[in-house]
Amino acid sequence: MDGAPHAIRYPWETPPEPGEAIEMAEGVLWMRLPLPMKLDHVNVYALDDGDGWTIVDTGFASNTSRRIWGDLMAGPLGGKPVRRVIATHHHPDHMGLAGWFQTAHGAELVTTRTAWLFARMLQLDAQDRPTPETLDYWRGAGMDPAILAERMAERPFNFADCVAPMPLGFTRIKQGDSLRAGGRTWDVHIGNGHAPEHATLWSRDDDLVLAGDQILPSISSNLGVYATEPEADPVGDWLESCERLTALARPGHLVMGGHKLPFTGLSLRMAQLIENHHGALNRLHTHLAMPQTAGDCFPPLFKRRIGSGEYGLALVESMAHCLHLWHEGRATRTRRDDGAWLFQAV
Repeated sequence: MDGAPHAIRYPWETPPEPGEAIEMAEGVLWMRLPLPMKLDHVNVYALDDGDGWTIVDTGFASNTSRRIWGDLMAGPLGGKPVRRVIATHHHPDHMGLAGWFQTAHGAELVTTRTAWLFARMLQLDAQDRPTPETLDYWRGAGMDPAILAERMAERPFNFADCVAPMPLGFTRIKQGDSLRAGGRTWDVHIGNGHAPEHATLWSRDDDLVLAGDQILPSISSNLGVYATEPEADPVGDWLESCERLTALARPGHLVMGGHKLPFTGLSLRMAQLIENHHGALNRLHTHLAMPQTAGDCFPPLFKRRIGSGEYGLALVESMAHCLHLWHEGRATRTRRDDGAWLFQAV
């Protein structure tokens, strides 16, 4: 890391409108697609390969997204084909239309092995009601009984609702790889925590970083534990990734992330991302002087009221922080009669 941290700045204060693009550097376009949730957008990028385009992330699979991509391909992308899709990680707002680009446009899908496996597994796993494993996990996290009763009776979020069918076949990238796109060579550095084996791309030829959701300005990426791996430690994975990626930061880096605005000041932002979670863990440790469920731990972690629309993400993030203290030996856990885990500081 070169010198003292530099202030975080936003070279572009206004994002592109749907169907429009902003040129970030020669051959690199920034575009934005809407999302039907509180975080109401995802950033996607296009890299000019001369006879076609490589796009980075895709947005949800929806009629709206397909229409906007049609406008983008006819407009800012100049009618040239999308030949390759790089998916930074498996989440639906990033992987959602990868299969559509493969089948409808003949594009190659490039992603990490874990991202492809998770996306294809989840895309095939549609449920009408929450599974017994999911209900057990929610009870273990101390989900509010009224919210639990509601969720037991309704169709859960299904990956397949917003991810296009994914055909067999992808091209793997991994830590230490490099690839050519947009007239540049990009080094692949893998992050973890927000999503397993999350790819970030660092240009050798200039100061561009395609960061996905691994490095975001102004908001913290959600670090959640789910029924798929109920004793995972995404907070530990996140902190390790942040420390490792910090060593790559240069003052001139322009970070192009999956949400919010592209920014400079990467060294400072990495320090903030690390400190934010250490601070949250210390507040949580104090809060756990008395036994608490993960559902009881929103106040020290979020320091604001959590609404119903944010409850699910808050619960899995609270569980992640409680489990990190448990993995580190800073907390114990015991089962309550109703199945909830009670965490207590050591």
